Amino acid sequence: MNWQHSYHKWLLLVLSTSVLISGCGHGFERIVQDSALDSTGEYYDTTHMEQMTFEDFCKTIFQRELCEADTLDLHYTLEHPEAFDITPREISLGTISLEEIIQNRNELKELKSQLLSFDQTKLTSEQQLTYDALLETLTASLLSEGLELYDQPLAPTIGIQAQLPILLAEYSFHSVQDIEDYLTLLTQMDHYYNELLTFEQQKASAGLGPSDATIDAIIQSCESYLIDPEHNFLTETFVSRIADTEASGCILTPQQKTELATRHINAIRNHFIPAYQSLIQGLSSLKGSGLNEGGLANFKHGKAYYEYLLKHSSGLSYTVPELKSALATRLNQDLEAVQDLFVQCPDLEERLSTATISLTDPFEILEDLQQQMSQDFPSLENCSYEINYVPSHLEDTLSPAFYLTAPLDNTDLNVIYINKGSEDSTSNLYTTLAHEGFPGHLYQTVYSHTNTAIPLLSILSCSAANEGWATYVENYAWTMDNGLSEEVGKYQALARSISLYIHSLLDIGINYDGWTQDQATEFVRSYFEIDDATMLQLWQTMIDTPTNYLDYCGGYLEILEMRDQAEQILGKDFSLMEFHRFFLDTGPVPFSVIRKHFQSWLDTQSTYIKS
Repeated sequence: MNWQHSYHKWLLLVLSTSVLISGCGHGFERIVQDSALDSTGEYYDTTHMEQMTFEDFCKTIFQRELCEADTLDLHYTLEHPEAFDITPREISLGTISLEEIIQNRNELKELKSQLLSFDQTKLTSEQQLTYDALLETLTASLLSEGLELYDQPLAPTIGIQAQLPILLAEYSFHSVQDIEDYLTLLTQMDHYYNELLTFEQQKASAGLGPSDATIDAIIQSCESYLIDPEHNFLTETFVSRIADTEASGCILTPQQKTELATRHINAIRNHFIPAYQSLIQGLSSLKGSGLNEGGLANFKHGKAYYEYLLKHSSGLSYTVPELKSALATRLNQDLEAVQDLFVQCPDLEERLSTATISLTDPFEILEDLQQQMSQDFPSLENCSYEINYVPSHLEDTLSPAFYLTAPLDNTDLNVIYINKGSEDSTSNLYTTLAHEGFPGHLYQTVYSHTNTAIPLLSILSCSAANEGWATYVENYAWTMDNGLSEEVGKYQALARSISLYIHSLLDIGINYDGWTQDQATEFVRSYFEIDDATMLQLWQTMIDTPTNYLDYCGGYLEILEMRDQAEQILGKDFSLMEFHRFFLDTGPVPFSVIRKHFQSWLDTQSTYIKS
């Protein structure tokens, strides 16, 4: 899981919440003309003029986006915002209100109008890509008009209440001001969570509140953060971070460190813990108000909101019916491939029972992955990373693993978290680290930051392009030289794909087609045995996080389809390295944009081969 693109887009705004047409930086004025005169009366080339104007347009949007970003967004996006002429606003966790969402959407409409005034044919190739990505992002954002209260900022494992403490724990200190900013954010927790609660109360009043089962799961997540103010992961990491500030030139005396530690404990005691206590109390009072115990489809405009999530949050190119058809086709193909594999390898079941991956140390695994991937993936300059473990008392409420993205201007600040309490991450650590590290999220993020000349393009990413890539390379890792036989590796990759297809079809069935719990159970049990308790948990997961599986599986499917098409057209001249280079160079933008530029790339490859 990539927390740059977590459910509520905590680390980047991605132009969906606060792109303003006024703010910091220089104002932008669109010039519409066929040609322009300089002071000597000479004409500029209009193509060059359009490119320069568009460059200013993108720079202005980037600056305004981050000037108006909350402190966490900005801090995780840029280590040195001043180098980009960005002056941060007041220290804030941001705001969540229905009124602000509506206001921001009106501003996005104006921004889209400005974008459409450009002549795209006069732009450079990278500018055209940025144009396409921005237009698709804005268009998809505007699909949520009238559906604002369908948003789900709270969710059991990937909601704000679960993610925010981890982001605070990894908040890097490069100066005394960073420490002060961090402490200020802690003191705002209770106010911010009260805004979240107000939004949940508005949802409930509109008949869109979560069911009691969902509330119970969110409350369980909140209870994990009712911590001892003096002995907890936040306090421990804070003490560690202020002890290491000398490396960044921030010198603190022992007395200053003691005073800061005391202030931190007080902030935890007086603001952090009360924030969760208040959220628990407020959510408890909403129990009984949730009228829908099923999926989104049971709400009046639930299907429309699901379609919006597919386009905006996931960024897939499919319609829902197209995605269902593609998933069903792949599922049947892979089921047949598994059957053929057992015929070809009669002792496969026995091999599976004894097969183990040769490496178990996470650092050794990441080094091995980097060495083996070099034959099929473009090279990348060395970048550093840390591996941390989810605190034991949070293991039940956080994802199996996740990656915290590096800032655009410092690609060495990469952090991978491993959840030792998750069987999925511990038993499949090799492929988990391929997903989170190399050639997955870490590699893709650093490659994108390193090879993108237009900063705006770096933040126009979508969940499915990130999670789809990470899922794709996770399956690739099963077939690496990792101690498994070729047959076992191939089976594990197929089994992973089959599981994703079934989960994704279940998600669509519950949240788009309106399946009952009995229908959902019948569907799952047509493929594998599952007990009632596990099925209930699966049912609830789909309700709590609609389209979340589609980020992984839908994106994976998009990549597979493009790869299959390239292999079919290019034949023996197909290069896996060049296909991967195309995808990475395009960047994690919406798939409708990737597909468009894929066709151009494929035409170029075909022409080159023929010549």
